[in-house]
Amino acid sequence: MLEHVFEQYVKNPQREPQLTATFIENLIAKIRPPKPQHVEAAVKAIQALCFLLNSDPEKARLLREAILRLLSEHKPISLFLVARHSAFAGFFTEMRRRISHKFLPEAIDSSYLIDLFALFFSKTSDELWILAVPDDVWVQLIVAMRFEDAPENITEPCRQNLLAATQVLSYRIAALGLEPELLRNHPELEQHTSPFITQQTELAEFLSPADNDTNSANQGDIKHILVMLSQCNSIIAKIRRNSGQVGTSIQLTFLLQRMSQQISRLDTLLQILDHLHNAKTIGCEVVHDEVLHAEIVRLFKELVYSECHKNDVHEHWQENMEIMALRVTENASRTGEHYITGNRHEYFALMRSAMGAGVIVAMMATLKILVAKQHLAPLTEALLFSLNYGFGFILIHILHFTVATKQPAMTAAAIAASIDAADSKSKEMDNLVAMIANTMRSQMIAIFGNVILAIPIAMLIAWGVFYVSGQHFVSPEKAHLLLVDIDPVHSGALFYAAIAGVCLFVSGLIAGYHDNLAVYNKIPQRLRALSWLQKVLGIARLDRVAQYVENNLGALAGNFYFGCLLGGMTAIGVLFGLPFDIRHIAFSSAFVGFSAVGLDFMLSWQSIAFAALGLVLIGFVNLAVSFSLALYVAMKSRKVRFKQWRLLLSNLATRLNQHPAEFVMPPKKLDEFKHHE
Repeated sequence: MLEHVFEQYVKNPQREPQLTATFIENLIAKIRPPKPQHVEAAVKAIQALCFLLNSDPEKARLLREAILRLLSEHKPISLFLVARHSAFAGFFTEMRRRISHKFLPEAIDSSYLIDLFALFFSKTSDELWILAVPDDVWVQLIVAMRFEDAPENITEPCRQNLLAATQVLSYRIAALGLEPELLRNHPELEQHTSPFITQQTELAEFLSPADNDTNSANQGDIKHILVMLSQCNSIIAKIRRNSGQVGTSIQLTFLLQRMSQQISRLDTLLQILDHLHNAKTIGCEVVHDEVLHAEIVRLFKELVYSECHKNDVHEHWQENMEIMALRVTENASRTGEHYITGNRHEYFALMRSAMGAGVIVAMMATLKILVAKQHLAPLTEALLFSLNYGFGFILIHILHFTVATKQPAMTAAAIAASIDAADSKSKEMDNLVAMIANTMRSQMIAIFGNVILAIPIAMLIAWGVFYVSGQHFVSPEKAHLLLVDIDPVHSGALFYAAIAGVCLFVSGLIAGYHDNLAVYNKIPQRLRALSWLQKVLGIARLDRVAQYVENNLGALAGNFYFGCLLGGMTAIGVLFGLPFDIRHIAFSSAFVGFSAVGLDFMLSWQSIAFAALGLVLIGFVNLAVSFSLALYVAMKSRKVRFKQWRLLLSNLATRLNQHPAEFVMPPKKLDEFKHHE
């Protein structure tokens, strides 16, 4: 089959460019395995091609000259660059381009090698088998083509194109190094010589006519450029590390991602040019340069990967969101540590805080029922529900109370940090098990605190209304409906509880995002600079307000948006005709209290049992959904691949069997230890 491809190419002695491209395309089609997972088939096909080239020098010459002709005649510079479409585009611009090109691909211009490359590797699955084929197999193919035998009049244009590509990449890196977003996060680039500019100056000197001569080019010049690129990478890494303290943005994350790609590609091209230069000046054969071959194979695989993923929306989102998610979850992690109790003093303090929140939740439930009685338009009703919930949760935060279901979204990030440590050090496994036990009992006592007061306060409010007006706050018919709504068997209570869990998870991300926003955009400093606010509040009071915003903006935003999500979910269901609603453990508890008074406490034991079971299951689903989603995002953002799940579950089961009380109440010895300290 491979011989047939060569025979078809030999029939045309003119070697027209279009036929050369077709020849390469047909050859790749013969090598491509039936399925991308069949790597062994691809390896055998490549080795068969190597045997054919080694046994027939004429075929090796044909393939060698075809590749060199493509690299010299079809405008190859854009192929060696990184993402020619989005070198200076923003995150959302690139996202729109990828989405639109998925549905309507670009037109092919055969004068550009990058477009021909899209024809050669037309299947998005090509990168799977090409990357899976071992490097030494690709090296065998390069050696079999014997590029060292090619005449200089063919190889020199290819070398000049590589030099031109390095120049374009260098210009792009220098331009990106002057972006205001980068200078803002690393002001030293304005005060001292920037390596982003220096590398371009060094490369310009290397490419000057005096040094561009093949026989006089200075090897040390490339080495110095590589040092400058290493310094550029160090600055990028430093900015990423500092983003934990000063925050980050989508624009900065995308900029750093693009710069890293450009620097890596320039480094690869310079390495190839350096080894080509050494092989020529020292007089050694290119065929024996293993490092050169390794760099060429790496570049080839990178080009194929880029081609197959040029319109990959998921990859673009994931690459840029991982760092953003890490910043968001780290902010949530610092908040989440306050929700994990380690001793009995903290344990009972959390319970009292949750009990305070239970009182406010009962009042919020009262307002919701009052609004529902007005039978307003769905949009108006949803808006009032959202404001009721949003401002109620903000009040709970301001008074330092705790809503139990807010914990998982915060504590998951702290646990993810412990999982990261436990996966690298087995001795940290005990600490991880202890943290999980602490988290479980903390969430249990918080739920207990919310429920233990939400129900009696709701009863007290309902009884007060009945005492004053002589009418039940909740009619018997409405009371039955409220009890049916939390029935885990005959209603969609658990599904709606899962929706509330998703809302909890999203509110946790919103909280972390706004904490990052406050730091990155320097909102407290900007508040202090408002002259009119200084006159209204005074400098001292404004400073306290700014400090409060700095420490609480995320929590306030998260609580408010959580209320909006809960309040608007029913309206979304009505608008789209979907079964959307929410069930939240704290509010469901208050509704049980209202229902008990509305039915004059005439409840059968079956009704009480179903109500209790419904509350337990709603609370469990709230916690499980929000916690699992938050833990997943936290682990993905840290790129944690935990491989010790069995050991973790085994240790948890052992701890639960040996010390079951620790999952309910902190042991006394912890308090004694704290006291002695």
